[in-house]
Amino acid sequence: VQLVESGGRLVQTGESLRLSCAASGRTFSDYVMAWFRQYPGTEREFVAAISWRTSNTKYTDSVKGRFTIFRDNAENTMYLQMNSLKPADTAIYYCAIIQGTNYLPESAELYDYWGQGTQVTVSS
Repeated sequence: VQLVESGGRLVQTGESLRLSCAASGRTFSDYVMAWFRQYPGTEREFVAAISWRTSNTKYTDSVKGRFTIFRDNAENTMYLQMNSLKPADTAIYYCAIIQGTNYLPESAELYDYWGQGTQVTVSS
C-alpha cells in the first residue's frame, strides 16, 4: 500500500486548508485511515481517523469542531479539512492506514503504512 499526502503549505491564522491522502495498492475490505501530526523533536500525535467501511470518525480534542476527516471512495482518497487554523497546528502531517479493522486506534504504533508527510505552517 502506498500513501501520498498533498496540500500542506503556509497559511495565516484563521484560514483554511485541505490535505489529501491518495491510497494505492491492495487493501482489505476493512481498514482505517488516519491523520497524525508531528512537531519537531516529538512523537507523532493522533489527529483524526475514519473507518472506510462504516465512515465512523474520531478526533483529538484540540481539533474537534475545526477539522473534518472524510473520504472519497471512488478516488480512494482521504481528506482533512482544516478550518480556523492556529499557529499550534503547525506541524508535519502524515496519513496512515491500518488494515483489517474498523476500530479507530490513536496509537501510531498500530498503523501499518505511512505517507511521506506534508508540512503545514500557520503564521500568526
